[in-house]
Amino acid sequence: MKSHVRVVVIGGGVVGCSVLYHLTKLGWSDVMLIERSELTSGSTWHAAGGFHTLNGDTNMAALQGYTIRLYKELEAITGLSCGLHHVGGVTLADTPQRFEQLKAERAKHRYMGLDTEILTPAEIGKLTDGLVNLDGVIGGLYDPLDGHLDPSGTTMAYAKAARMGGAEIVLHNRVLETNPRPDGSWEVVTEKGTVIAEHVVNAGGLWAREVGAMAGVYLPLLPMAHQYLVTDDIPEIMQILAEGREFPHVMDPGGESYTRQEGRGMCIGFYEKPCQPWSLHGTPWDFGQELMTEDFDKIEASVQFAYNRFPVLERSGVKRVIHGPFTFAPDGNPLVGPVPGLRNYWSACAVMAGFSQGGGMGLALAQWMIEGEVERDPRGFDVARFGQWTTPGYTVPKVIENYQTRFSVSYPNEEKPAARPFRTTPMYDIFSDMGAVWGQQYGLEVVNYHAFDGEPRYETPSFRRSNAWEATAAEVKAVREAIGINEIQNFGKYRVTGPKARAWLDRILAGRIPKPGRIALNPMLSPKGRIIGDFTVTCLPDSKTGTEFQVTGSYGAQGQHMRWFESQLEDGVTIENVSDRLTGFQIAGPLARKVLEKVTRADVSGAGLRFMDAKRMVIGMTDCLVQRVSYTGDLGYEIYCDFMCQRQLWQTLWQAGAEFGMRPFGMRAMMSLRLDKFFGSWGREFSPDYMPAETGIDRFITWDKDFIGKEAAESEVPTRKIAAFVVEVPEGKDGADVVAYEPIWIDGKVQGFCTSGGYSHGTGKSVAMGFVPVERLVPGLKVEIEILGERYPATLVTDPLWDADGARMRKG
Repeated sequence: MKSHVRVVVIGGGVVGCSVLYHLTKLGWSDVMLIERSELTSGSTWHAAGGFHTLNGDTNMAALQGYTIRLYKELEAITGLSCGLHHVGGVTLADTPQRFEQLKAERAKHRYMGLDTEILTPAEIGKLTDGLVNLDGVIGGLYDPLDGHLDPSGTTMAYAKAARMGGAEIVLHNRVLETNPRPDGSWEVVTEKGTVIAEHVVNAGGLWAREVGAMAGVYLPLLPMAHQYLVTDDIPEIMQILAEGREFPHVMDPGGESYTRQEGRGMCIGFYEKPCQPWSLHGTPWDFGQELMTEDFDKIEASVQFAYNRFPVLERSGVKRVIHGPFTFAPDGNPLVGPVPGLRNYWSACAVMAGFSQGGGMGLALAQWMIEGEVERDPRGFDVARFGQWTTPGYTVPKVIENYQTRFSVSYPNEEKPAARPFRTTPMYDIFSDMGAVWGQQYGLEVVNYHAFDGEPRYETPSFRRSNAWEATAAEVKAVREAIGINEIQNFGKYRVTGPKARAWLDRILAGRIPKPGRIALNPMLSPKGRIIGDFTVTCLPDSKTGTEFQVTGSYGAQGQHMRWFESQLEDGVTIENVSDRLTGFQIAGPLARKVLEKVTRADVSGAGLRFMDAKRMVIGMTDCLVQRVSYTGDLGYEIYCDFMCQRQLWQTLWQAGAEFGMRPFGMRAMMSLRLDKFFGSWGREFSPDYMPAETGIDRFITWDKDFIGKEAAESEVPTRKIAAFVVEVPEGKDGADVVAYEPIWIDGKVQGFCTSGGYSHGTGKSVAMGFVPVERLVPGLKVEIEILGERYPATLVTDPLWDADGARMRKG
């Protein structure tokens, strides 16, 4: 065993071996994997071995497609068999809502280049040789890439390919300690000696929590007990084999099960509601290639449902039961990437669908380590999406909920209830008493809208317009005609100070850094020019030297923001995350200034507080920072105060606003209002998938300075750009609007896709934003946008639908 290496990967499951292989594939050969037992010990060896591309996150779906295509490459490289069976698979829909979900997924696949198709019940029956009881089935989604493999053989192929690239694999050698060194490297203490590594990768699988604890980090994941059955020989399957064919995968979400051929019989697994978390207080180090005792009681209802859906199963005996643990994160996605707060420490954990996602996760992590960033937006699997606020008390109920709903219909407006409320502001009870319907972001309760009296205090999950429709319309009306008030806790807020603060911000941000008392909108780019942040930068008005700033961005991106800021930090600069210490409200609408005039002695006239000004003032009894800026596109102000003063500030503003018709509004109204102005949204129009010029955010770049990503951004020649469309969809609260990733049809071909959309209550129009080829970017372009399987006419528009010249927002 070497004493010094560039990378130590801890864990010899399929994910650890994939990471090791991809590091060598991308050029790092001085790498080592350390495994406490044998390769595949843990979850890998007892996995069912199925793989598929279906995933609601388009980047995850693309990486799953990469994983599946990689297997033949591995076989060619190593000469080992992965035991591949590309049999195709169909996901059944037994409700209209589930069928709508499948149609929405099929629409995404059109522009992703995935060859999926919607099947009728008759076509499903033919595909499955009549072995599926189609009673109640409306249709299905077929994916020819679905299949299964040999878990051990595949892991060994990854390992051999890594060895061929120069990697070392050390077995039967448990890691005892991981200790950081002053230079950023790590001392990895094992049973067989100590290794000094520049980087450490935690691919510990079932033991990832224990491995993380060695470095002082808590990773929010939990093993769940998962059970599947393998039947005796089935005559119908034997007949299919005799004809040189194989039975396809069948996913039956309504029955919480998946089924595939296994030899001459079948394998069926379950995601049952009465599920069982495993090893709540830590995974024993001596656990390995063991299984848990079979538990038919917890899957009894699922088995009965499966026997009805697949009658051949009831006539078949059970050859064996596999009951073992897999690790899940609270949202079911992997935890991959650089761990915030630690130098050169990387996570490759909670990849529960290892044979669908392991290759893609290995590639993504290797790119991150070697190239500094990932070719696809990693936010869906980034370990930083969970902050330091997570605890085992939060993780356990969320993981259980995720397991129980793994096969449930996933709606774009769904707010799952487990482990909530957890983090709240001083306004939680006040807004709840006013009918607030809550969502959550980064663990924080955020108002989505306020229900009318007598209406349910929850939003019905739907692919169409929900029961929030009329309440949201009323909130939009208040903002456009009078004044609305909205909490601004859900911004990520950072205080940047120090003698070199201005120069530092000038380097890490691409836009202009404002003078004291002024605000600037500012993109942050990666070295390759991708958009990794979208901020409002305020040079604080009391900053005599012009070196004290407030930087405001997405609340949910705090982990990613701080990780990047700290990686770029230099002497003479201090940055603090004050997101939960600084709070307040925004007020917006034509009467906003009248309310502000009532509560402060400061000059808030058009000349005294200009658009994009920031000013310190006392409002009521509260010291505040007031910024004249608004995401609603209307006359508006952001008012920041100390967390402890928020309720007093609320009373002041609410009492003053009563005579002007002030009404609280939530995020549903906010996202409708921004569509009137075609304002882009972080995570939709702006994300690490995109470059500045193609999104239009380049208009905020200051090109006559040096900044990270400048060379790449300057050389960008976009082939597509974001445009706005008015979509002709059915009117009324039962219609459907664009959410994201719907295909845009031009001249009968898919030539673009939507980034976001919704209904503009202020203008009575359905709006979509999305990418189209630059040569087609002309006003009035007629396209079709596919929503839930139906194509609707749409027209490209360039002028905002409301206040096109911005006069109201900039009103003097």
